[in-house]
Amino acid sequence: MDDLDFDSDSFADIVAKDTRYDARAYTLLMDVIHYLGKEAEGGHMSAEDILDEFRCRTLDLYGPLSYTVLTEWGLKSCADIGEMMSNLVESRRVGRDEGDTPESFHGGYDFKEVFLGPFAA
Repeated sequence: MDDLDFDSDSFADIVAKDTRYDARAYTLLMDVIHYLGKEAEGGHMSAEDILDEFRCRTLDLYGPLSYTVLTEWGLKSCADIGEMMSNLVESRRVGRDEGDTPESFHGGYDFKEVFLGPFAA
């Protein structure tokens, strides 16, 4: 795979085809994938790994605003992350193993619970 400059990718081609998600959501997800790719043995990362790092990274970056930011970007569930992954595969930004499907991300965790819960008074 070619070295891509994740920081300067506008994801305009993906957003033009699928307007559900903001380009900034793809930037965040690619940051997660890039980080995990450095850590993963053999380069493969599971949906669970991606979801876990996505949760950690989002909370670190946006804290109490995490849920608001994600919903503004069109993400309401882990299934949305799976759809974004599929779009990244289609655009050839990431590879896919045989068992990798958007459905692998369904039911990962409840967005409200994970991104609002730690900050509930």
